Amino acid sequence: MNYFVTAIGTDSGKTVVSALLGMALNADYWKPVQAGFPTDTERIKQLTNNTIHCHTERYALNTPASPHAAAPIDNVNIKLDDFELPQTNNQLVIEGAGGIMVPLNMKDLVIDLAVRFNTPIVLVSNNYLGSINHTLLSLDYLKDNKLPIAGIIFNGPSNPSTEEVILSKTEAPCLLKIPQLDTMNFQVLQKEALKLKTAWYDMVG
Repeated sequence: MNYFVTAIGTDSGKTVVSALLGMALNADYWKPVQAGFPTDTERIKQLTNNTIHCHTERYALNTPASPHAAAPIDNVNIKLDDFELPQTNNQLVIEGAGGIMVPLNMKDLVIDLAVRFNTPIVLVSNNYLGSINHTLLSLDYLKDNKLPIAGIIFNGPSNPSTEEVILSKTEAPCLLKIPQLDTMNFQVLQKEALKLKTAWYDMVG
């Protein structure tokens, strides 16, 4: 089974979650669209100590912006039909760009990649003023469009009341609550990956 990691917004922690999920499931990693450098693929290799296999991006754009804006700068035309899953016998963790509604072009959104690949979705939510609204709107969009949700992962400083109200209004399970990690290295991530692995097989199987 492959999984698509997306978020309620930019800089929510998708790459860290993708690293943890790859370690927990012994899965490969792929970022279909990268905008800006250094790449998230490079960060995944660093975070996981090169213990998971990373596939080459379909599009690697130079400008750190929404793909629909970054692509024309590089004279690139992103088409949904151009995306094909990398060849692998392993499970695959696919990381989206930005939040679920980020445009790839003037027609397609990042979340349309999950539809194309028919992959369950892991939604990353980080706590900030407005994150309840953004998380519930994201979950409603996924539910309304009948997209399978594997679960939610909360990332960063904990806010129990925020997490409680989100979980009370959705049927999506909480797979993990990643604390504020002052140190980010392979050993720290290994511990979090073990927690995720335990929760994952209990809830998702």
